[in-house]
Amino acid sequence: MTSGASAPRRPLLVLLPAMLAPAAALAAVALAGPWPSLGRAALPALATAAVYPVFAFFVARGARRSAVLSALLWAASLSAAIIALAARDPEGTGRAVLMGPSYRDEMFQYVASGAGRETDPGRFVPQHLLHAGLFSVVTLLSGGLLGLAMGSALVGYMSFYVGALAGGPHPATAALLGWPPWAIVRVVAFVLLGAVLARPLLVRLRGAPAAPLFEPDDRRLLLAALVLLVVDIVLKTAFAATWSALLRPCLPT
Repeated sequence: MTSGASAPRRPLLVLLPAMLAPAAALAAVALAGPWPSLGRAALPALATAAVYPVFAFFVARGARRSAVLSALLWAASLSAAIIALAARDPEGTGRAVLMGPSYRDEMFQYVASGAGRETDPGRFVPQHLLHAGLFSVVTLLSGGLLGLAMGSALVGYMSFYVGALAGGPHPATAALLGWPPWAIVRVVAFVLLGAVLARPLLVRLRGAPAAPLFEPDDRRLLLAALVLLVVDIVLKTAFAATWSALLRPCLPT
């Protein structure tokens, strides 16, 4: 996988979205205090604004490694910020996270019982396919903008659940294991998909010479993303019930 011969190496630019993500989360939570609806809209909007200019800059120039790394660091930083906020103030943070409280309740039930959508492939596989398909379409049509907004919403409610779990008796275990490995694999797959599917529109908007829709590097990224999406489903099917048992002692009383 190449980064493009003319793509500048800018480590600080790669790190910039990760540095801005906590500020986006803090601002959204602050807005959600007096204006809950505004806060819920602000989190994906501000989080996307923190990453999209850098992501688009790298993707348009063929700097695939930098685009992927920057987006992954941003997602990790955004998640860590929301987890910390939710562990400290679950009620206030929940007002700022779209679907946060309802997803937390569903996941707490799964952790407590070892059953639910998380352990039922007949329920979670269609949902995963729907999310992946929708993400791919909106990413392709918007040059990655709407895909990152969707990704920030997904990271938001997953991280809110982990933060709420970390507010229980075993915060370190909850913070370490709350994100199961298959969910992390899924995030990586979505970032790889985004780096590929955002490129056609961004290259065209940049006014660069016409290029094949998917270059060899794009095809390799796309294949890796599809493999990771399959790995996500296999891991979740095999280990979701066991994982709930690991997290059960972390449930708040």
